[in-house]
Amino acid sequence: MTYKVTLSNTTWVFKSLKELMAKATPLRSGDLLAGIAATSAEEAAAARICLSEVPLNAFLKELLIPYEEDEITRLIIDTHDAEAFAPVSHLTVGEFRDWLLSDEATTERLARLAPGLTPEMVAAVSKIMRNQDLIRVAAKTKVVTRFRNTIGLSGTLATRLQPNHPTDDPRGILASTLEGLSYGCGDAVIGVNPASDSPAAVADIIHLLDELISRYDIPTQSCVLTHATTSIKLIEQNVPVDLVFQSVAGTEAANASFGISLSTLQEAYEAGLSLGRGTVGQNVMYFETGQGSALSANAHHGVDQQTCEARAYATCRPFKPLLVNTVVGFIGPEYLYDGKQIVRAGLEDHFCGKLMGLPMGCDICYTNHAESDQDDMDVLLTLLGTAGINFIITVPGADDIMLNYQSTSYHDQLYIRDLLGVKRAPEFEAWLQGMDISDKSGGIIPLRKDHPFVSAMPRLVA
Repeated sequence: MTYKVTLSNTTWVFKSLKELMAKATPLRSGDLLAGIAATSAEEAAAARICLSEVPLNAFLKELLIPYEEDEITRLIIDTHDAEAFAPVSHLTVGEFRDWLLSDEATTERLARLAPGLTPEMVAAVSKIMRNQDLIRVAAKTKVVTRFRNTIGLSGTLATRLQPNHPTDDPRGILASTLEGLSYGCGDAVIGVNPASDSPAAVADIIHLLDELISRYDIPTQSCVLTHATTSIKLIEQNVPVDLVFQSVAGTEAANASFGISLSTLQEAYEAGLSLGRGTVGQNVMYFETGQGSALSANAHHGVDQQTCEARAYATCRPFKPLLVNTVVGFIGPEYLYDGKQIVRAGLEDHFCGKLMGLPMGCDICYTNHAESDQDDMDVLLTLLGTAGINFIITVPGADDIMLNYQSTSYHDQLYIRDLLGVKRAPEFEAWLQGMDISDKSGGIIPLRKDHPFVSAMPRLVA
């Protein structure tokens, strides 16, 4: 179907909904690399005006990636909840934006609406929204998940404690973990990216973290970010896996480049559930995504990278994850060139994921060859904090010495807590107080000399 709009005696024609979506996307280097971005600010404005007039139900009829060619498209269409969609089914994209920003779009109504929204619908509306719109709507959207604690409650912000080590040295991992815990980090997960993906090395780290959590009775969960098939094998060997991790994308071909399919994820999900290790809930999956992954695998089908990213959230949705986060600037400047593009993408990803009913977090990050710096990360952290993000990543000194990229630090989460008054997961907050790590207001207490963490440190660093 052709879409067109006339502005100031110029008629702009877009030959398909796929092209219209790409041209309406705020500028980013990945779409330029793919040759699908708007060629001028005028064309981008025309595309957004045109897109605002497209009915939401058009996305159920004109599929950006054919049903026959892609299992993610089939998942999106086959699981669409028409009853949940009904309250907004008569709206255009522009009218949907207005409704989302209105008082009618309450937290409760947004939760009921989520199963009725396709990723293409939420991507489309995000393209015509300002940053403040993305923040305002996301702040109204709440998604609560549980494993050993409760994440996503109003007025809370959780953190992933990321104690990576370039050689998987257990002393280095433990030292970084104890430091992070002493700053009140780790309620979302203690999550390690292993330097080695061998099952034996992964199992060693899992046992290490399980022993730490058990020794101090920490109400949190661990995760070693290995491939889902490795986790399945380890679960079969009774290794104490808490969360099953996998990086996912928004097309079947892109997921195939990761070595996964929906059936793989289903097997991993069932394996995680079989252990029954959660105490307050059984959300056992942890997914990571990021704009540009489909394009980097040449698996985007000509669809813009932000829409592909929203489709990744459809991949996640059936598996009821505890955590989903975009690694927003990690893939590099080929896809998000500078701080402005990274900030915009982070707000888009959070908005789209939350609107689809996912527990969204963000690795607020950039690579060292991007046109970005820590000031940009401060801006995105502050904006996502006001937008009600479920969790963020925390790394020693904001510098990941294994993955060699820049993120947010143990210290940074203290800033956003002080600024916005957000608490940690309640079970974890109570544990911190019981361990004399934080006071009743959530403020961090310097560790006394006889604190068990202090006595453990010399043995770790010796």
